Amino acid sequence: MKGFCPSFVTIEGGQLRKKKPLISEVLAVLPAPTLPSLDAPYGILVTGVGGTGVVTIGALLGMAGHLEGLGIAVLDMTGLAQKGGSVYTHVRIAQKPDEIHAVRIAAGEANAVLGCDMIVSTSDEAIAKMQAGKTRGVVNSAVATTSEFTKDPDLHIPVLEMQGVLKEAMGDYAGVSGTTSAVDFVDASALTTALMGDAIFTNPFVMGYAWQKGMIPLGNASIMRAIELNGQAVEKNKQAFDWGRRAAVDLNSVQKMAIPPEAKPDSQRMSQSIEEMVERRKKYLTAYQNAAYAERYAALVATVQAVEREKFPGKKALSAAVARYYFKLMAYKDEYEVARLYADSDFVKRVAAQFEGDYKFTFHLAPPIMSDLDAVTGEARKKVFGPWMMSAFGVLAKFKGLRGTAFDVFGYSEERKMERRLIADYEKMIGELLGSLSIGNYDLAVDIASIPEHIRGFGHVKHQHLAEAKKREAELLEKFRHPAIGALKEIRVKVAA
Repeated sequence: MKGFCPSFVTIEGGQLRKKKPLISEVLAVLPAPTLPSLDAPYGILVTGVGGTGVVTIGALLGMAGHLEGLGIAVLDMTGLAQKGGSVYTHVRIAQKPDEIHAVRIAAGEANAVLGCDMIVSTSDEAIAKMQAGKTRGVVNSAVATTSEFTKDPDLHIPVLEMQGVLKEAMGDYAGVSGTTSAVDFVDASALTTALMGDAIFTNPFVMGYAWQKGMIPLGNASIMRAIELNGQAVEKNKQAFDWGRRAAVDLNSVQKMAIPPEAKPDSQRMSQSIEEMVERRKKYLTAYQNAAYAERYAALVATVQAVEREKFPGKKALSAAVARYYFKLMAYKDEYEVARLYADSDFVKRVAAQFEGDYKFTFHLAPPIMSDLDAVTGEARKKVFGPWMMSAFGVLAKFKGLRGTAFDVFGYSEERKMERRLIADYEKMIGELLGSLSIGNYDLAVDIASIPEHIRGFGHVKHQHLAEAKKREAELLEKFRHPAIGALKEIRVKVAA
């Protein structure tokens, strides 16, 4: 609410639309899993973040084992940060208590991994407990934003690489339906949030998924009873466990129930090719302004593609960068676009797919003509507007044709002038890159064409990012224009080091 997004909306009243519960008939038709044998002590490693219920999962498994008269031992390793830090819960299960000689799972001795957090699951501590051919697992593929992101907006968390590490650590599993990866990845956080309104139920969902996959040597009845004895959000935790079971059998259907097609617009789907990317963006820019504006975009991308095909057959990185970032500059979010996205898009329909009851929209806007300035920072402050703004948006959206003309009252602001200038500068810069493009500077040209990636935010936030991006652009252009000087600088740095 205090950030500078100039078109922020809150939904007041109502509640999240209730999902259809998993009825007993649906659960009844789920195939009963083959539970692991307890011929030898069985080790389960639960990984996650402190404060999210990781320790509770260990306690539930421990109680379920106790109810079945089994030997059970649970060890929680929470480290120094009990909330927000890494947590590892070791669960050992055996036919008899005296068969368990050590509570902590030794290196390579985990039979199952319930990964409630991807980052913790790929730590050295967790990987050391896995062994290909022995360990199976289910890991929550959602990656929580870390504190580092507040310092580095370009922070990249290598999710695919982390999944690769886990696949290598656990190897393959030879099941009744053939050989598959021994580890499953499921976005349990997103599913439980959509299905139950709170990601706190992620862990019992993961537990239900693992149980249905035959990774937990305990009966369903004892686990349900353990949840009852725990006494916290009993029905919700049972539902989360059951949703996890259903996801293990038919993930597709659970995803559709959690996030119906009407709640996820086509605009959020990733394009599968440059051609598709360009066509979708042409369509967007036509709605944004007009067909001529869209053709201007397509023409520059086509020019880049032609040069690429002629000079570097098979390469597409430069045209992909231009297709993505030229569009970003052209589709700047001004007052007309904010109005269009609210009035002409499926915004209302998507909200209705997620909420029900008597709710209303409250808009938090910083219109350039009406905004007050903060007494301390001197920056624009947002004001609150009621649901009537939807009608105002409908009217304003119809005036998008004024954008960039003498009759564009918003276009005289410094920010709008800057945004139009960035488009023209980018076109000129791409022309320069194409004129001197070679195999030696191709990758550098891709980096230069991608500079708009770092121009983020609105208002004063955007100006700050723009200054940094332009500085980086100037450095890269210097290297592109004078490669010998760039190489000399690198040599001097290496010598100095």
